[in-house]
Amino acid sequence: MIDLEIKKVEKSKIDNYDLENLVFGTIFTDHMLIMEYKDEKWEKPKIVPFGEISVNPAMCSLHYGQLGFEGLKAFKTVDDKINIFRIDKNCERFEKTCERLCMPKVPKEIFIEGIKELVSLDRAWIPQKKGSSLYIRPFIFATEPFLGVRPSKTYYYMVILSPVGPYYKEGFNPVKLITSGKYSRTCEGGLGFTKAAANYAISLYPATEAQKKGYTQVLWLDGKEHKYVEEVGTMNFFCVIDGEILTPPIDTGTILPGITRESVIKILNDKGYKVTERRVSIDEIFEANENGKLDEIFGTGTAAVISPVGELAHEDKKIVINNGETGPIAKMLFDEITGIQYGEKPDKYGWNFIIE
Repeated sequence: MIDLEIKKVEKSKIDNYDLENLVFGTIFTDHMLIMEYKDEKWEKPKIVPFGEISVNPAMCSLHYGQLGFEGLKAFKTVDDKINIFRIDKNCERFEKTCERLCMPKVPKEIFIEGIKELVSLDRAWIPQKKGSSLYIRPFIFATEPFLGVRPSKTYYYMVILSPVGPYYKEGFNPVKLITSGKYSRTCEGGLGFTKAAANYAISLYPATEAQKKGYTQVLWLDGKEHKYVEEVGTMNFFCVIDGEILTPPIDTGTILPGITRESVIKILNDKGYKVTERRVSIDEIFEANENGKLDEIFGTGTAAVISPVGELAHEDKKIVINNGETGPIAKMLFDEITGIQYGEKPDKYGWNFIIE
């Protein structure tokens, strides 16, 4: 066990909210975890009442963007236990983000045990409704007050919790995507493989433009040729062409190594599907559709789990996938992963971290 100081709220605010009708990421629980880094070491972590923090206007992360985060979920299982899904993998990815952004790594035991303690304390906030969960947001940011381009010497690591419903308003129904056009999200040698705040800031304008046109999200093409599919703003990309499941490789460093993506590939391989990680051009997808070989497209991510795609637009072309309906592979994967998360299916992979 870690040495953890806990200060509880005098009275919970949970009665002020309807946990049956949730908008993603707008409600926060009673407590948060906070830990400070200074003098080249992490101080003792604390769980305190959720609330505002005071920062210096010269705090360097406000000016130079030294800020990274993670996203994972806790679920109430059918046998009334709490499951945090694949927290070890989030910890590994968080370490890589910290390393790339020149920030100190949070010790693994503090990352995992601190989150478990925080979730356990605020367990009443975990929604009971299938499709809902407790979203967990660990994040780290530079706090040293200075104006200069160099790594900070001080940091805050924090964790906040938010009860959530489905990420997309469509729920598990197919979403509509449009390609990124002239915009680029990242390039080789950049931050694409990390959960750096900058990766999401750069996506906001194209995403807003896409939504004005009636699309749910942007499908990003590579930053060099604007030809090869990479990922959607909030999820990794999969397509099924002539029975073969294709997904872009992550070894370029331009695509986030999604934990749901990894889970999906494992399940598909175990079930005997042909899965290939290779570059897929947008032209290949449209050609496959024209030849009647494009079976389905779906995205994978922590927020939406599996999100089928019903429509895809690129330049002046538009296609409807699988008659705008959810495909069988996307449906199977959604049922498999959520079944494991909610304890309805056996966890043969050891992905669940159970809090009794």
